Amino acid sequence: MNLNSRNFILVWLVLFAASLTGCHQQKQPNVVIIFTDDQGYNDLSCYGATDFETPHLDKLAEDGIRFTNFHVSTAVCSASRSALLTGCYNERISVRGAYMPWDTLVGLNPQEVTIADMLKQQGYATGMVGKWHLGRNEAFLPLQQGFDEYYGIPYSNDMWPVDYDGVSVHEKDSVSKPWKLKYPPLPILEGNQIVEEIHTLEQQAQITTLYTQKAVDFIKRNKTKPFFLYLAHSMPHAPLAVSEKFKGKSEQGLYGDVMMEIDWSVGQVMQALKEEGIDENTLVVFASDNGPWLCFGNHAGSAAPLREGKGSMWEGGHRVPCIMHWPQQIPARQVSDKIATTMDLLPTIAAVTGAQLPANKIDGVDITALLKGEQVTPRDEFWCYYGGELHAVKKGDWKLYFPHEYRSYRQHPPGKDGYPGWTKQMPCGLELYNLKSDIEEAHNVIDQHPDVVAQLQAIAEQARYELGDRLQNMEGQEVRPLGRIDAEALSN
Repeated sequence: MNLNSRNFILVWLVLFAASLTGCHQQKQPNVVIIFTDDQGYNDLSCYGATDFETPHLDKLAEDGIRFTNFHVSTAVCSASRSALLTGCYNERISVRGAYMPWDTLVGLNPQEVTIADMLKQQGYATGMVGKWHLGRNEAFLPLQQGFDEYYGIPYSNDMWPVDYDGVSVHEKDSVSKPWKLKYPPLPILEGNQIVEEIHTLEQQAQITTLYTQKAVDFIKRNKTKPFFLYLAHSMPHAPLAVSEKFKGKSEQGLYGDVMMEIDWSVGQVMQALKEEGIDENTLVVFASDNGPWLCFGNHAGSAAPLREGKGSMWEGGHRVPCIMHWPQQIPARQVSDKIATTMDLLPTIAAVTGAQLPANKIDGVDITALLKGEQVTPRDEFWCYYGGELHAVKKGDWKLYFPHEYRSYRQHPPGKDGYPGWTKQMPCGLELYNLKSDIEEAHNVIDQHPDVVAQLQAIAEQARYELGDRLQNMEGQEVRPLGRIDAEALSN
């Protein structure tokens, strides 16, 4: 065999091996999770919205699966996001409430395994764009939680020294909201560093576009290898702001304009995937972090027909819209009324990528079979915690509430044009609802079904054993520690 023949065979073998590697990589799906902030259950055309249109998300639902019984772990920002990324009830990993900019000593424990951590071990490129809200200290930021890249705002877009009218509180002679004086300027981070500050609503109006550009750029730079992109929009959390290309476009007003721009953003992401020829093998998930902040009135979304909104564990607080799209694996035109949650994303993604599940206990379940259209029920229970308190448990169509106080929007008129109305703490007793026949949770039927009550109370006892219940002065036996930094070490 002459030298040219040997060289030809060697080149052929290299190309053949490369083709096999390419086939292997192609089998690993890309994963894109798009998470909005304070979007209500009713805030997409395919869920019932009528005063604005969301054609890109409607198309995503038409070509995939739309969930009507999908839930976040709890109805508040930081806690909800911790559950999404770790596959755990936020109570299990000790994340509660919404962290403030000055909460520099606590955050999501880096010892917890996030979706990004898990997929990075599989050779995935991992990127995050948008709102983080799981700890402001560098030790808790995305680059320390499994992400290769990060660009975005580290907490909510209303955590800034600007009044509801858009004027800096430092420019006012008297301030009726002294807590706003404590806020620093709203930062944009790239990696671990502040690269820009946001001072005006006009600057906030560019956030959705900036996030979208960064997300598309990440897709195009990583098109030849499997990747995980977490795009967490700051909108439609108040204060609302929208770019000129969507201002005044909806009949609903500014909130509708903002939702139309988010829909446009989804369209840009899907277009980028298609242009790179990877849309067929990309799992795209769209959901919200909790229900709408109803006290903002026309600057808030809608949870109709559900009861209440953000900040309560009535269905309007934690049941959110969710769409999943993956042409290679998810049959089109599906609508599922099975219970599913953001916690189920981590084990499902592990199943479809071949990734190893975390060694620590998680609460999510693999819903791959459900996505493929099989008539199965991977999850039949859901524990409704808020701020360390067990407010309710769900099983099938039933939901049992335990005595507690909750945030209600029904006692006062809502705010308007960016100004919030009042909320009120209201009492809830031991109450039972059948969500199949009474989705509005209007008819307490506890006296009619003592057997169901007993069954759900037994589930509650297991929840309290594992995760505790401040209402019962119970500490959970399976709760893991929050991430903490020693204050003295930080000062040094």
